[in-house]
Amino acid sequence: MRIGTTVNGAAQDHEVEPRTLLVQYLREACGLTGTKIGCDTSSCGACTVLLDGESVKSCTMLAAQADGAAITTIEGLAQGEKWHPVQTAFHENHGLQCGYCTAGMVLAAVSLLDEIPNPTEQDVRLGLEGNLCRCTGYHNIVKSVLAAAETMRGAK
Repeated sequence: MRIGTTVNGAAQDHEVEPRTLLVQYLREACGLTGTKIGCDTSSCGACTVLLDGESVKSCTMLAAQADGAAITTIEGLAQGEKWHPVQTAFHENHGLQCGYCTAGMVLAAVSLLDEIPNPTEQDVRLGLEGNLCRCTGYHNIVKSVLAAAETMRGAK
């Protein structure tokens, strides 16, 4: 079947098998490998992307379900050379180690901050609970999201 999406602002039109997962579509058809395949069960969140602005786990969604949608992956979050404030905060606050979960964590944080611009630490922990990190212990991830929230509030 043929599907059309807008991925990171660019029109995409591809022939896919009906059983193709969105994560496979992004990695294989679109060539965007920043979205990771971690568990295939929606447990880890490494595959998190924004679909029409909402965070979704792309390993549990068929590509066909995204037909006509606007998708943002980690590759499309920055504006040219200027990182998104969440990306900057993760870098400045050491919110990553191995990096495997980082793309999904960053996109989940972007979605969270769109919904809750002034989160508490508890809000961040609850908002990111569907994204697992085996390396960091989450302290610097939470610190990063709170720092990004502060920067984004100051920018408005």
